[in-house]
Amino acid sequence: MKPSFHSRLINKPFEDPGLYVRVLREGCALMFDLGFTTNLSARDILKTNDIFVSHTHVDHFIGFDNVLRICLKKENPLRLYGPKGFIDCIEGKLRSYTWNLIGDYPLVIYISEIDNNSIKRAAFKAKNSFKRENMETLPYNAVLLENSFSKVSAAILDHQIPCLAFSLEEDYHINIDKDKLNRMDLPVGPWLGELKAAIRENITDRLFTVNGKAFTFIELKNIANIARGQKITYVVDVLGSDENIKKIIQLAKGSDVLYIETYFSDKDKDRARDRYHLTSKEAGMIAREAGVGRLEAIHFSPRYTDEPEELIREAEEEFKKLV
Repeated sequence: MKPSFHSRLINKPFEDPGLYVRVLREGCALMFDLGFTTNLSARDILKTNDIFVSHTHVDHFIGFDNVLRICLKKENPLRLYGPKGFIDCIEGKLRSYTWNLIGDYPLVIYISEIDNNSIKRAAFKAKNSFKRENMETLPYNAVLLENSFSKVSAAILDHQIPCLAFSLEEDYHINIDKDKLNRMDLPVGPWLGELKAAIRENITDRLFTVNGKAFTFIELKNIANIARGQKITYVVDVLGSDENIKKIIQLAKGSDVLYIETYFSDKDKDRARDRYHLTSKEAGMIAREAGVGRLEAIHFSPRYTDEPEELIREAEEEFKKLV
């Protein structure tokens, strides 16, 4: 089955955390966190329409300036999502520059700030020198972004400040059966995308023209097999408290891949609590309890530069432990 999402870490485990996800069927991308983004090409960044920021500590947010510079002439809006206070942080970044020559630039930046049960929103437009324009506040029910085939959900966690964890989930995956396609003597083409869209939207009266011949939705729908969709979860910078762990397990339940910080070794768990981070053992336990398919250990403390394998080993052993 061809995946809908292709995810890759932006940097190495001792560098700024961040995840880049190509949404293959849409030809666009999502980004989770904005540390240094110089390992991404300008093309990668321009494909990105939605960016989800866990919190605005410097190693998770310093890349905003690079993204902004590359996207100044971007035609599609750029949407960012972050925790309480996020709009003020974006406004502060934008106000630190002089914008007297960008009146004909197309960029519009929409910001969503999650605060308990509401989403505060604001817009910043190049044609208006990125002056803040407040928008309607919306209710928040854990879902930040939803379209016809996927959604991004968030959990508000404790890092001494609010910190967001995210999951990206495809509702279901539609795979074309090539044998059935061949038996009906039908070619591969753009019409297959139209068929998938009709299946997702349940447009049963849709007609399709393939090689000059008309087909009904009923005649074609059986060439598509429906399977469980992909799910990816991203978690960084959280205290290993019972409340946080419970929220993360719920968010990550059934993920194909869980990208999760393993900032400290279990031997340094007291230090981890002082610094509001997870240990590798806690990360492994969360992955096991959430029933994820694969654990990706990320975001290592610099103190383990000479022994990164210790963090990975502890996380994997706890993840695979029989209980």
